Amino acid sequence: MGGLPAGPVERREHDYALWEKRVDALMTLLSSPRRGLLKVDELRRNIEGLGAAAYESMSYYERWMAAITNILIERGVIGIDELGRKMSEIEARNPMPTETSAP
Repeated sequence: MGGLPAGPVERREHDYALWEKRVDALMTLLSSPRRGLLKVDELRRNIEGLGAAAYESMSYYERWMAAITNILIERGVIGIDELGRKMSEIEARNPMPTETSAP
């Protein structure tokens, strides 16, 4: 978790997936002084509050998205039910591929 020793940091250039770029853009918009919906300190508090198992199993931007979601729910910007409905709508439009077993 943040601040705990985890060995050397692998520094390498890589391409970001579209969804990662969108999460970064969302964070930039929400944390802008004009909107003031989110502070970087809140993001870190929420990421560290995910718990060790979630923290270790999520990617960098998955942790950001979980934290942003929690903050927006805490602030009443979006409700859990509203979020669930929207996620269901998106999943219905873009079904996840299913694994098929070989005959």
